[in-house]
Amino acid sequence: MDTPKRILVACGTAIATSTVVAKGIEEALKERGISSVMIRQCKASEVRSLVDGVNLIVTTTPVPTDLNVPVIQTLAFLTGIGKEEVIEQIIEALKD
Repeated sequence: MDTPKRILVACGTAIATSTVVAKGIEEALKERGISSVMIRQCKASEVRSLVDGVNLIVTTTPVPTDLNVPVIQTLAFLTGIGKEEVIEQIIEALKD
């Protein structure tokens, strides 16, 4: 992952939930030695207009599925349940 990968983190209002998820992703990737990642937060309703150039979408709420970008819908960063599995999914998605 030499070139920075771009992750779009979406939630209902792009305030608290997406911040928790974005920080969780950032910390988890740094712990694994992955720092070449750019994370942007947005509302779920904004995903379609912000998807250009994005490598992965991580969302806590449904978003369109016809975006030609991998989408991971999860609450793991909020609940802690399944968090390690989701982190592995994120890493795998960024390898492509």
